[in-house]
Amino acid sequence: MSFKHLFSRALAANPDRLHFAAHSHHLWPDASWAGHAEAWDDAARLADHKWDRVFGEVIPAAQRHIAAELALPDPATIAFAPNTHELLVRIVSALPMACPRVLASDGEFHSFRRQSLRWAEAGRIELTTVPLDEVVARAEAGGFDLIFVSQVQFNSGRVLEGLERLAALSRRDGPWVVIDGYHGFMATPTDLSGIADRAFYLCGGYKYAMAGEGVCFLHCPPGFGPRPEFTGWFAAFDDLAAKQGGVGYAPDGRRFLGSTFDPSALYRFNAVQQMLASEGLITAAISAHCDRLKARFRAAEPLPGLALISDPRARFLAFKGEAAPALYAMLDSKGVVTDLRDDVLRIGFALYQDEADVDALLAILKP
Repeated sequence: MSFKHLFSRALAANPDRLHFAAHSHHLWPDASWAGHAEAWDDAARLADHKWDRVFGEVIPAAQRHIAAELALPDPATIAFAPNTHELLVRIVSALPMACPRVLASDGEFHSFRRQSLRWAEAGRIELTTVPLDEVVARAEAGGFDLIFVSQVQFNSGRVLEGLERLAALSRRDGPWVVIDGYHGFMATPTDLSGIADRAFYLCGGYKYAMAGEGVCFLHCPPGFGPRPEFTGWFAAFDDLAAKQGGVGYAPDGRRFLGSTFDPSALYRFNAVQQMLASEGLITAAISAHCDRLKARFRAAEPLPGLALISDPRARFLAFKGEAAPALYAMLDSKGVVTDLRDDVLRIGFALYQDEADVDALLAILKP
């Protein structure tokens, strides 16, 4: 089965490319082009009043799509931002202590790793990092104000176990639990209904949601962080016409909003979601398609010198070994897009691939 017709523009733009890096930069489906054009048309047609539509229709639609995907009981708990780093800073600014004690895995993405290290260097936080399989036990031992951990680690593809145990620790006055879902959202079916009242969930649409840059979101459990210190005027958008005095906040997820942003990514996200719905492509179905491609690739055992370290639930395969950098360079020279993290070669799978693409990659890897 092939879904290439849904990505005709991106595939035609570089027909000689074999793109096996959907986990890094997912190709955009044709629907995203239509969504992007709709954003431009609204800006031209509505001008100043475009924000009425963005806040009245576009954002609520995006919230409903995300809530349905994650089984969240209330779409209004979701806030948007251009990137996850902005949301991370806003979360930490909302913590009710001067120097939070932070626990994280030692395999978090750069946006958290770099910022947390700099905060620790400046004395803004106390940072503890442990291997992923030690996070839950270390958190249960106590002594932390914020627990930040990826649902699926970006470099290794390892999957967090014990999410419910972590969420059970969460309290409004601390500790807070933040799950980075960047490699989990729409890559593997995720049900947050049982922990939605206790855990934050941070993610973006750049990868498996197929919407490109600029559409990142945060699920904010009710009552957690009512007044982020790092704040923007959209956090009280409903009151802009009122007499100004003091700093007000929306009572729902909007309290974590920032300031003016480019809403076109939200239009793209909604258009892609509508396309997936019309095609009957829920996350489980997309994952099943990708799993078949992964199985075809693995059955050929094409990388005997590298060790497979990723979890089967990850959308990509992560192979570790000294030969990884040279192999990555060879593939790149032949028009095959993968990506490299130190000595780990990551090969990702997506809807826009079929068996012929896998076979073409295997032919290139054949000794």
